[in-house]
Amino acid sequence: MKITYRIIILLLCLCAGIAASAQSKNDFNPVETGVTSLSIAPDARGASMGDLGAATEPDAYSQFWNPSKYAFAYSQAAVSLSYTPWLRKLVNDIFLADLSGYYKIGGNDNQAISASLRYFSLGEVTTSINGATDIAGQTLNPYEMSFDIGYSRKLSEKFSMGVVFRYIYSALGFSESYAGNQNTGASAFSADISGYYTTYPIIGRNECQWSWGWNISNIGSKVTYDGGDNPAFLPTNLKLGTTFTFPLADFHTLSLGLDLNKLLVPTRPRRTDFVDGIEGEEQYIDKLQDWKNMSSITGIFKSFSDAPGGAKEELREINWSFGAEYSYNQQFFLRAGYYYENAFKGNRKYFSMGAGFSLNVVRLDASYMLATAQSSPLDQTLRFSLTFDMDGLREIIGKRR
Repeated sequence: MKITYRIIILLLCLCAGIAASAQSKNDFNPVETGVTSLSIAPDARGASMGDLGAATEPDAYSQFWNPSKYAFAYSQAAVSLSYTPWLRKLVNDIFLADLSGYYKIGGNDNQAISASLRYFSLGEVTTSINGATDIAGQTLNPYEMSFDIGYSRKLSEKFSMGVVFRYIYSALGFSESYAGNQNTGASAFSADISGYYTTYPIIGRNECQWSWGWNISNIGSKVTYDGGDNPAFLPTNLKLGTTFTFPLADFHTLSLGLDLNKLLVPTRPRRTDFVDGIEGEEQYIDKLQDWKNMSSITGIFKSFSDAPGGAKEELREINWSFGAEYSYNQQFFLRAGYYYENAFKGNRKYFSMGAGFSLNVVRLDASYMLATAQSSPLDQTLRFSLTFDMDGLREIIGKRR
């Protein structure tokens, strides 16, 4: 008999904090997706501002937040590395590693190509057979990874758009029926489309910068781990954001930003949303089958109106981030932010803070998370990012010559 094991507990911790015990089971209804690691912020800069990045100043990690920003990047090219220990309050071997970069092409400074590679390790997992602890199972190393390439271009002096194409692979379980190959990995393809608008208004005697951005990410196929019996939607997400930057004094600037996020994934039907008895059971089975058979594109449109609680519950699905970044001469940075997710949709609520230090060639960023939700496994999460600026490297090489 075919038995497929999944890493359920860890995935639930990935996409949501642990809900408070006082919450009603009928009210707690988070949107379920596969490959949840695609939603984890890879860099310390964005994470330290409460997972903010739709309209912030372009950097090497714009591939995750809003790839259309690359067209407005000041540097010709940059490469970044980041490392995030994940769920350290529960285990010590889960982490996210990310490599991102871009390169401006053409002679008009109006377009760029970009790429990123993400690897999310869920550590080492030991299975048992039918729940028996005295029978040796298997030791697995489940992981998720993705590779993507992107292109962005200015369509005017103030507006740009970008696209990204992504390959995704997720290996989270195994099946006893496969003697030779126990892994049951799942592959998927997705695309992002984004836009970025920036302007420089004069307020008083100061030139400020006001930017707006949007990104629809992970539009693509479903993932399945068991031959298609239980398909999962990718975490297709709509991100809208704005950032306002103004000078405090010579060499001192302050940026304030706000991002809104909504998963464009249909809500999975629950048995508790239907009446008791045979009739309710049949209705639930029909709705569940319709949900399984629904295409990803149809699911995007359904996601705006399918919540059992109506418009009130749809509004609960909107998460928001507010953050600030202080900069001194683009060399020293202090950041802080707050992230909010409704208690019935995952209960991720946390403050974040961080700092950065930049030289001509390299920039080092770090962030720290303080969860406000009770017993959150995301509490005390650290991130580290290292960015190499190619313009600065060329300048140093040129001086040595």
